[in-house]
Amino acid sequence: MSILINKETSVLVQGITGKEGSFHTLKCLEYGTKIAAGVTPFKGGSLFNDSIPVFNTVAEAKSNIKIDATVIFVPAIFASSSVIEAVESEIPLIVCITEGIPTIDMMNVKSALRGSSSVMIGPNCPGIITADECKIGIMPGFIHKKGKIAVLSRSGTLTYEAVNQLTEAGLGETTCIGIGGDPIIGSSFLTFLKMFENDPETEGVVLIGEIGGTQEEEASEYVKNYMKKPVVGFIAGKTAPEGKRMGHAGAIISGGKGTASEKLKIMKKNGIHIAENPSVIAETMLKALKKH
Repeated sequence: MSILINKETSVLVQGITGKEGSFHTLKCLEYGTKIAAGVTPFKGGSLFNDSIPVFNTVAEAKSNIKIDATVIFVPAIFASSSVIEAVESEIPLIVCITEGIPTIDMMNVKSALRGSSSVMIGPNCPGIITADECKIGIMPGFIHKKGKIAVLSRSGTLTYEAVNQLTEAGLGETTCIGIGGDPIIGSSFLTFLKMFENDPETEGVVLIGEIGGTQEEEASEYVKNYMKKPVVGFIAGKTAPEGKRMGHAGAIISGGKGTASEKLKIMKKNGIHIAENPSVIAETMLKALKKH
């Protein structure tokens, strides 16, 4: 099994004819993803890659084709409108790859998502992949191999490092999600931890956090109270100075809150197995599985 996507998922690409959209659409197709249609305003009626219909709006695409998920490769200035268009069309899963979306725009997106039937991943994220079945986003597909460990991460590159280790260790992956590193994102760790706990094929979860915010602390409370599966955690940014932005817009320490040491202390207290450095993520998971 998997969560959210599988080999039958029918995917829409918003911004399919742009440079990023067209490049990554082809990569998703190569992986086996079912790209059903694309959206680019004023290019409706054309075909992408000689076979994929392009529509002017999300509503038009959905009225003609079954759509289970959409991925957004739209410039930051238009991205929030694209997300809201997908929410209004009741697309179940929205994956926004775009980075640099203004915070005020994301506040409007969060308002639109509230009470809707859509789940959003991103923005500023690598997307989601169910190993050997479906890739929605920019993750390098070749490092993934179907297995039993889920990966949840705020960091794109560390996601790839964790996945590569899990594959080489023979553990493999179920579904991997990069949730995004901005201060305001569509869904937090909590949304997906609940899904993974209920997924019978997921036997453990790797959770990769960063300094800044309180997501990791909230996730660790959920792990302590509700999860029976082992969770391995790693926090990036141990050496970051207070008050300085490091990498992602969400990775900023303020007033002593959101430090790596504070997060790790709480996570460990709540039963998460801590990987002391990124090179031992799979090794830590193997040990955690034996303890369970």
